Amino acid sequence: MVSDVNAGSVPLQTQEVVAVKAKRLLSIDALRGFDMLLIAGGGAFIERLNGKTGLGWVDWMGDQLTHPAWNGFTFYDFIFPLFLFLSGVSLSFSLQTAVAKGIEKPVLYRKAFRRFVILYLLGILDKNIPLDIFDPAHIRYGTVLGRIGLATLVATVLFLNFSWKQRLYAVAGILLAYYAALFLIPVPGFGSGDLSFEGNLVGWFDRTFMPGRLLQKTYDELALLTQFPALCLAVLGTVAGEWLQSDRSDRTKLTYLVAPGLYTIGAGLLWGIHFPINKHLWTSSFILVTAGMGALFLALFYGIIDVLGFRKWSFFFKVIGMNSLVVYLAYRFIDFNHTSKLLFEGFYRHTPEPFHESLNALGALALVWTFLYILYRHKIFVKI
Repeated sequence: MVSDVNAGSVPLQTQEVVAVKAKRLLSIDALRGFDMLLIAGGGAFIERLNGKTGLGWVDWMGDQLTHPAWNGFTFYDFIFPLFLFLSGVSLSFSLQTAVAKGIEKPVLYRKAFRRFVILYLLGILDKNIPLDIFDPAHIRYGTVLGRIGLATLVATVLFLNFSWKQRLYAVAGILLAYYAALFLIPVPGFGSGDLSFEGNLVGWFDRTFMPGRLLQKTYDELALLTQFPALCLAVLGTVAGEWLQSDRSDRTKLTYLVAPGLYTIGAGLLWGIHFPINKHLWTSSFILVTAGMGALFLALFYGIIDVLGFRKWSFFFKVIGMNSLVVYLAYRFIDFNHTSKLLFEGFYRHTPEPFHESLNALGALALVWTFLYILYRHKIFVKI
């Protein structure tokens, strides 16, 4: 959902990265496509099989594609954080290319700010259609696209002015400050350190300062305070992208992704003993776990696709990943499930009834992919 040009040809303007690999990394597009696949019908297909096959592993996968009620973690919680992380990875490539072309920082700042504004407005439309602009009190202002725009804006500023080590220090400072705030700042009527649904600082802050409608009534996980830990994922993505652009060997690059990924997950799990892993609050432990997972998944896709050269299988995901903004908004404005029912019900009605919803979701996924493939063949890629 940001500019995805991830190639460059000159040295990075950092202390330790001295060369750029002059090719597009298919692994980034493929991993983004894998992530968006779970939004574009793949997740619904598996989730709707839950409890209908008699197979324990299928039910487990179905459970992993629903969000926990509060504390805890499932794979579905990883989808949005992975996209934020990959936004940072792609951003590092596009910014480095721009710097190599001699584009000045103010120009890049304006571009990032314009992208933020466009994404924010699209997010408002996405979360509020039909949008009643004459009733602002009932508009939801916290959005997925707005969060991506803000995260990449901040990541742009930090990337252009600080080394990757300094950016890591900034992330550590934000996560520690967020941790301290939620435990030390008292909430009226609940006191300090209350991480319950009703008594947490995030909810009180949203109710007090966030205009418009809150998704969960007492708070909104995409509103104000959670912006700070969330943007850390994009910043960490720029660090990973910078490592991938170095002149080090492929083996070293993989080590630079895998080792920190494992350490970060471990740190997040340990921190989670006291500061629970919670997507609703975007807790610091949640950020570490998902950032570590993002690094491991990036290493896996990079190793298989760009290092070992097994590329053909990734085409399915690439088609989705090249038009991620289209995927996200198309599902909002086009009823693929209804079209799938019109086209395919005559076939799947002859299967056992409990499987109809899953097969319909699979048909919707096929329609989405076909739509994206047509755009791909005509080289139509929507970027901001």
